[in-house]
Amino acid sequence: MLLSFIFLTISCSPEDDGPNVHYENLPVVEVELPSSFILGETHPIKVWYYKPTTCHGFNGFYYEKDLNIRTIAVQSIVSESSSCQDLEQELVEATMYFYVTNNGSYIFKFWQGTNTSGEDIFLEVEVPVVD
Repeated sequence: MLLSFIFLTISCSPEDDGPNVHYENLPVVEVELPSSFILGETHPIKVWYYKPTTCHGFNGFYYEKDLNIRTIAVQSIVSESSSCQDLEQELVEATMYFYVTNNGSYIFKFWQGTNTSGEDIFLEVEVPVVD
């Protein structure tokens, strides 16, 4: 038992040699939405964003809902590596699929970054739901 404890203590080092990463939301540059939604169906929503470095990878979408308002941003995972290279205007497309569950209209707020005062900027699009 003592040998097992010593082995466990030695093998669990507080220094983690694994990759260091963090998550970062990226601004949405452009959006393609249908002109209307059909209740009970799934619709694709295409977004475009700039990939800033070779260390940024797509990690899905930041998605927040409040009644029929949806706030969306592109979420990236960023490798904290010294070999990252800046990219010149690399526009990337990503698609999310939205299932329509309510009548009325949906308001989408796509995060586009912050202004000089540090306030969030959104591209707002309203899409009506038809039967």
